[in-house]
Amino acid sequence: MGLALLQSTAGDVLGQTASLPNLLTNFKEHGIKSVQEKVFLHLDRPSYVSGDILWFKVYNVEGTFHTPFDLSKVAYVEVLDAEQKPVVQGKVALKYGTGNGSFVLPTSLSAGNYTVRAYTNWMKNFSPDYYFEQPITIINTFQPLNLPPVTDTASFAIQFFPEGGNLVKGFTSKVAFKGVNSNTGKGANFQGEVLDQSGTTVATFLPSKLGIGHFSFTPTISTDYTAVVRFPNGKVVRQKLPVVQEQGYTLGLEEKKPGELVLTARTSDQQQGSLYLLGHTRHAAIVAATAQPVNGLATFSVVKDSLTTGITHFTVFNSQLKPVAERLYFKYPTQQLEIDLAVSKPSFATREQVTLEVLTHREKGTPTTAELSLAVFKQDSLNPHNLADIKAYLWLSSDLKGTVENPSSYFTQAGPQAEQALDNLMLTHGWSRFTWDEVLSPQPPAYSFLPEYQGHLIKGKVTNVATGEPARKIRTYLSSPGKNIRFYSSVSTDNGLVLFDVKDFFGSKEVVVQTNFLKDSTYHFQLEDPFSTKYTARPLSALNVDSTSKDAIYARHLDVQAQNIYFEKYLNRYRAPGIDSLPFYGNPSKHYFLDDFTRFKVMEEVMREYVPGVMVRKRRGNFHFLVMDNPRRIFFEEDPLVLLDGVPVFDTNKIMAFDPLKIERLDVMESKYYNGSLVSHGVVSYTTYKGDLAGFPLDTRALLQEYEGLQLQREFYAPTYSTDEQKLSRLPDWRNLLYWSPNLITGENGKASSQFYTADQAGTYTIFIQGLTREGLPGSKMVTFEVKKPL
Repeated sequence: MGLALLQSTAGDVLGQTASLPNLLTNFKEHGIKSVQEKVFLHLDRPSYVSGDILWFKVYNVEGTFHTPFDLSKVAYVEVLDAEQKPVVQGKVALKYGTGNGSFVLPTSLSAGNYTVRAYTNWMKNFSPDYYFEQPITIINTFQPLNLPPVTDTASFAIQFFPEGGNLVKGFTSKVAFKGVNSNTGKGANFQGEVLDQSGTTVATFLPSKLGIGHFSFTPTISTDYTAVVRFPNGKVVRQKLPVVQEQGYTLGLEEKKPGELVLTARTSDQQQGSLYLLGHTRHAAIVAATAQPVNGLATFSVVKDSLTTGITHFTVFNSQLKPVAERLYFKYPTQQLEIDLAVSKPSFATREQVTLEVLTHREKGTPTTAELSLAVFKQDSLNPHNLADIKAYLWLSSDLKGTVENPSSYFTQAGPQAEQALDNLMLTHGWSRFTWDEVLSPQPPAYSFLPEYQGHLIKGKVTNVATGEPARKIRTYLSSPGKNIRFYSSVSTDNGLVLFDVKDFFGSKEVVVQTNFLKDSTYHFQLEDPFSTKYTARPLSALNVDSTSKDAIYARHLDVQAQNIYFEKYLNRYRAPGIDSLPFYGNPSKHYFLDDFTRFKVMEEVMREYVPGVMVRKRRGNFHFLVMDNPRRIFFEEDPLVLLDGVPVFDTNKIMAFDPLKIERLDVMESKYYNGSLVSHGVVSYTTYKGDLAGFPLDTRALLQEYEGLQLQREFYAPTYSTDEQKLSRLPDWRNLLYWSPNLITGENGKASSQFYTADQAGTYTIFIQGLTREGLPGSKMVTFEVKKPL
């Protein structure tokens, strides 16, 4: 992507001045150090009942070009209630930027609106405003709704946003506004007027879309202007406009002729030196220019074709490189992933097969491969929310502060009115993935959270038991008892923090955290919750379900009941994660399966008789192992790493006192083994028959706790009706979600197909498919079909 140096129509272009290159260098370096990720979730539907399974597909992309991003290998997904407390949480494995998972929504959940959010560990370094969030509705059909009667308790708020950021005396400015119902967060209808200090009307305004619009006026005094806004229910809101500055800067943007944007910077400071303009799209510098204002005016011309799809952020800097005005502009995509979705026919009988044919292409006649996710669900009155659209999210709402109401609607209309509505949106939102102070600071940014580019990072802390102070430079070990041996170590920082990079850590496991208590005996361990504790200020609207939803609620109740009663054995089937079954040390030098030998009842006899690569020594009444250093054909002089089901055992006396009849296998590594900074003089690893330590007594000072690893992938189940016997089955099928396919891949010819069966409910069903190409082009498609009961 090239960087365009712009022409200005006022003043000389100073493309080679020292300030502009320095600004661009700082901006580029900040982008490299602060690489951005975006997480998008495709949910299977917008509403659920308690006891339902919520399915989702995770897309993780690089923040600038939206290509699938393989930086983070874990996504964190949560469902939050109205108080932003998590009701379910999960860690989802990512591979090449995608993953999928599911939640069983607890039957104890109260009816209400909830938020599904997702992020990576690296994203926790930045504002939670840029986590993915999607509102959903959950109804508890086992409890009475007891909803309060709907009354007109609406309260309203309105905000004003001068174009460029400031109102300056004597300069005509465009002022955008946004009026919302504070209870719902939705845009409101209203009419308003702006009054000066004497009560004279200087401007009137009406919203054009979703409570958003703009007006223009020229502030002639440096005192306050007041907006009087009247809403349909008779409520009147009086709101001060932003303060008018005596001296300052404004920045306006217009498309004065097709294909050309004109940015006009004005300043009341006649002694102002050069002005610098930088335009960037998602942290990639696109345009840059320098100009000397003439009579306080500098004008920059930008060719639209030089801009990248999405939001371009224009910033004007003064001669001291201080940002003084900003403006956002949105460029519609000239190319996207087009998805053609053909349904075998427009209507179907109950329990009839539906065939879908999918074609993905960049433009007509140019097929492309894409990774897609597809959901088929029944439309009913319990679906008040619009499902997030990957196009609208990546190109629009993910780069804006605050909530964008119905972002996909900005992509479904065309023409001057639609373009004006989108530009009004740009005027009312800001871009704040960074502040310019961060970019211009000579100090590199310091981040607390690392990207999980190998596997899940388990973070803990080591403290002194007596003082509670952080313990520094303490070697700490984490392990999980099992037959698939995994073992990790970390040395605590000056703050007592330890970090374990655990790969292929799936499912709920018991973990053991300890140090070598023969050396370090006074330490306490705790593991940190890896989920983010930062939350947005976006309000959730109250649940509003009326009596007309009675039939829909009853149908959803039958759906969950029937599935849990008749199909329970199919609902909790999981795919094997496909992890490496080798122990962390790889193939050992020697394997000993003890059932192949005469079984001794004393461990010392086993070691002396059958394991020549390990010498047993006793010093001062304590046992020690010395392992053969096979490459040099001599025994190490230091103790090896001794493990039982992956758990390190530092007191060899304990392993020698253990019942050898409980041991199935013994591995010996006859060489040095390097695990990060830990160097072991050989490894002696015992495995019990069940991998559960078989009653071995752990040190009471060790931390033993249950830890939830990465989600195992639940298999989606839907009954088939390919035979007459299946069609005539009396098992009820009230499924609201007919089909979920999170990994639908089109080939090089752009084609793929899917089949599923309808259920017993007549009605209108929605097919929602969306996804991404390898080059980062997003696309989506929504179609409907009917299911009718046979006559």
